[in-house]
Amino acid sequence: MKAKLPGFGFDPEKHAHFFAVIFPSASKGESTIKVIEHFEWPGEVPDDTTISFDNRDLKVIIKREFFNEVADAIKAEFNRRLTAHGLPTGRWPARSGTALLSASFGKELLLLLWAIEDASTSDIQNAVHNWLGLSPEERWWLYTMTNAATGQALAGRNRGWRKAVRFALCENPVSGVIIRKRLALEPSLFEEVEE
Repeated sequence: MKAKLPGFGFDPEKHAHFFAVIFPSASKGESTIKVIEHFEWPGEVPDDTTISFDNRDLKVIIKREFFNEVADAIKAEFNRRLTAHGLPTGRWPARSGTALLSASFGKELLLLLWAIEDASTSDIQNAVHNWLGLSPEERWWLYTMTNAATGQALAGRNRGWRKAVRFALCENPVSGVIIRKRLALEPSLFEEVEE
């Protein structure tokens, strides 16, 4: 039996493309979480703790308290879809560590994190509500457009598509009826098209 990797839905035997979410030790005064995109599996969980801030694959640096505000909703959404497909569920590291996400889940996570990175704390739950109202395919499309123009963690922050995503998800919440209808449909798990 192969060991399960920490995170949500990433299987290096099926895909090499994944995202790593780095949770540094809070006891060392680290108050931000980083998300890094990887296109090749290095054979073990990568050590991205010293990645440079100008690295093009560094997608977001977000306050730990902002991430904590959305962590449970993201975990529930991803685990709901993994369970529906008979796959093992995931979790975030308890204190520090790395969570690996399938490329599809990583894109969805980044869309929400980009929306809240410069939002007020009072808008975060509104963003979660709107994010849940989107289908996975809609999240992937919005990620692709945003990433193409403003996908680097610092160079793209609060500009263009990233700013538009914040306004789109932090304002005008979708109704609960739309979310319930979407959740009742067969959940999408991964993109149909190979990357």
